[in-house]
Amino acid sequence: MVDLFFEVRKFGELTNIELYNLLKLRSKVFVQEQQCAYLDLDDKDQKSLHVLVYFQNKLVAYARILPVDYAYPEAASIGRVIIEEAYRGKKWGYPLIEFCVKLCFKKYDCKKITISAQEHLKAFYEKCGFTTQGETYLEDNIPHIKMNLIKTDA
Repeated sequence: MVDLFFEVRKFGELTNIELYNLLKLRSKVFVQEQQCAYLDLDDKDQKSLHVLVYFQNKLVAYARILPVDYAYPEAASIGRVIIEEAYRGKKWGYPLIEFCVKLCFKKYDCKKITISAQEHLKAFYEKCGFTTQGETYLEDNIPHIKMNLIKTDA
């Protein structure tokens, strides 16, 4: 496995450069690539944990973790999951989600993680242990599906 370096920051711990780079990456992927005009700055960043993933000192992936009961009742949540386009296809999403899942269960001592996954990524999240809950819905005009991961005792 390639050496990926994971950093976890609360909002107030992010440096100006880290905040700029993560917002730039989110904008590049969600607004520019996906051609989706939406309000990325949704007032959830301040209560989130920010997972920054570096390869050779470059931010190449990111996710944010929301505490229990903030986005979903009795569940933590993982969102804004992205990998820089030039680094996709390397299966780096798996260690990113694995890291985030472990962090959720450890930090929030929760039993469930709920996500709103883009529908085309459903199979990826299923491989990560998530199960589908309900029907497809539109979020920012992109098909999404609600998915859960229940903590096992193992």
